Amino acid sequence: MKDEIINRVANSKLVTLDLEDYYPKGNRVLFDIKDWLYEGFVLREKDFRNQVSEFDWSQFQDQFVALTCSSDAIIPGWAYMLLSIHLEPYATKTLVGTLDNLETAIYQDIINDLDVSAFSDKPIIIKGCSNKPVPQNAYIMLANKLKPLAKSIMYGEACSSVPLYKKK
Repeated sequence: MKDEIINRVANSKLVTLDLEDYYPKGNRVLFDIKDWLYEGFVLREKDFRNQVSEFDWSQFQDQFVALTCSSDAIIPGWAYMLLSIHLEPYATKTLVGTLDNLETAIYQDIINDLDVSAFSDKPIIIKGCSNKPVPQNAYIMLANKLKPLAKSIMYGEACSSVPLYKKK
């Protein structure tokens, strides 16, 4: 059959890397301490410590937690550290910041631990469309990690990729 359709993408050496494949399961939770402050603005150490010790932290089992204070209160660093110590036996990851900061930190850990040796001297497409909340920073971190090894880096899909880097 001389009119046979050949899938050149499937037969190519292109490697597609989809960050969505690495998305870890677990709820992302924003824990706001504003309600634990006197009038929403003042951290009273004794009251705060009592609330921390009486709180059921087990509800954060296997969850990712971003600690924040939505009021304009000045929160001492030890307060967030105290919360993280109580979350440590339960939460998968804890940080101070927004849910976007949390998602970026989750992916930073994933990309730091990612073995990219198999991508050496290969043309790579970093898949761009995602149904899960992959942060933009994750794409940047991945591209920077792949650049020293890859033959080329593209973004998008095999049928419509945007070239980003080509080894000289």
